[in-house]
Amino acid sequence: MTQADTETQAPPAAKLTLLTLITMVVGSMVGAGVFSLPGRFAQETGVAGALIAWTVAGAGMLMLAFVFQRLAIRRPDLDGSVYSRHARRREDVGRATVLGFLSVFAVFASVTIVSYGLMPMGEIAELRQPSMAGVLEHAVGTWGKVFVSVGLIISVLGAYLAWTLMSAEVLFAAAKDDDMPRFLGRSTAADVPVPALLMTTLLTQAVLVVTPFTQDAFNFALDLTSALTPIPFLLAAAFAVKIARGRLSGDLVIALLATVSTVFLLYAAGLKYLLVSFIIYAPATVLFMMARREQGRRLFSPRELVILVVSVAGAALGITALALGWISL
Repeated sequence: MTQADTETQAPPAAKLTLLTLITMVVGSMVGAGVFSLPGRFAQETGVAGALIAWTVAGAGMLMLAFVFQRLAIRRPDLDGSVYSRHARRREDVGRATVLGFLSVFAVFASVTIVSYGLMPMGEIAELRQPSMAGVLEHAVGTWGKVFVSVGLIISVLGAYLAWTLMSAEVLFAAAKDDDMPRFLGRSTAADVPVPALLMTTLLTQAVLVVTPFTQDAFNFALDLTSALTPIPFLLAAAFAVKIARGRLSGDLVIALLATVSTVFLLYAAGLKYLLVSFIIYAPATVLFMMARREQGRRLFSPRELVILVVSVAGAALGITALALGWISL
């Protein structure tokens, strides 16, 4: 056996329980965003609007969670769920997704709604970010602000670690499915995808370098991630519609609702961040082309060519808009 074979073929990984998978889902979802929710909501709407927003958003994201749960069951051959290869049981992946989402949703909605009962809407809107610190300081005193500030640091570091590892796992899984270059599918004897992890870390650092040049780095990072995530969510929901098409079933209804929800999320994100997301997505096509060349396959099918044209056009428009000052970061 060659050294390359040793690097590529990792030994069986330790299996994760349902509880461990749920904590991973929760840990990856609870980042800096939850600490800014009171102020961001108070700047836009009151209690009634917040209730409506969380009802609509919660229902849509729950449908999306159900989509991932059912895809894990209906199409286990895809093995595209992050860390699904480490799960003790395949069905635990879907359960962890739904249970983790419900837990995080309860926290997010509670933080937003309870804040209106502690401070007037106008005062919440004027708080500096993270606004949760100001709300808790108003409720219990200075130690509340310190508590939230420490919690923010821990949460951001935890989310940074979780998303770095999960992003590397996404590249690793894509390479195993021949959608990314082979070098990203290599792993060590300890089952660590080093090349994918290194690329993820470098790209993350590049984003961190850009954020200080924005007018509001904190909100810019939140808004940008909010614009980046609906696109893969939309593609996943549309795929669920495709495989459920032709039969009227719960799977089809859930997939359609999830698709409508993600389209609304893209609209809510706004054209500005959608164009910026194209600037990030379009260059990644190079990795896809490298993978196709390694396999000796045609670079793009007709459908893939349409997606490429849309992505490149969106990126070009985004760069032009930034250069001419039509949009600003």
